[in-house]
This record gives sequence, C-alpha cells and structure tokens, in this order.
Amino acid sequence: MLKLGTEVVTSADGSIAGLLGASPGASTAPPIMLDLLRKVFKDKVASAPWQEKLHQIIPSYGLKLNEHPDKVQQEWDYTNEVLQLQPLTSPAG
Repeated sequence: MLKLGTEVVTSADGSIAGLLGASPGASTAPPIMLDLLRKVFKDKVASAPWQEKLHQIIPSYGLKLNEHPDKVQQEWDYTNEVLQLQPLTSPAG
C-alpha cells in the first residue's frame, strides 16, 4: 500500500516499533512520538506517574487547543519562557 506522510508501525504485542515515511520536521515529531508512546507503552502512558510527567513536559497534553483558544496563549507564553524567546510584535502601521 502506498501512503504519503509518516506513520508509526508497531508489532501486535508492541515489542518493536518503527517510523516509516518522510523525515518528520519539528512540527510533526512530538505528535508522532506521543503516538508511539501510546502504542508501545499503552499501560504505562495511562498510569498516573506517566500522565504527571507528560503534563509536566507538555502542559496542554490531552487538550485539543482548537477547543480551548485561551490555552493557546498560555502555551505560547510557556514556550517563550522555557526557550527564552522574545515574542514577536506586529509592526506599527
């Protein structure tokens, strides 16, 4: 079967996994890796310690930001702070 994009492929028992397709960029790598974790470490990802760690790493983990526009600004602010970025300002005009 021919497909475009990237796809995580795992064995039925989750003991091996691979990423097929184009090399993922920065915007697609995190969701692909989270998908891999859910497939390979299903029980661990559902556990409280892993959920806590995932929320620590990704504060919006589990939220659909399209449904929570107020959280988008919080995520941008958090990212700017952690990465020590200066937020973009729109030119006066």
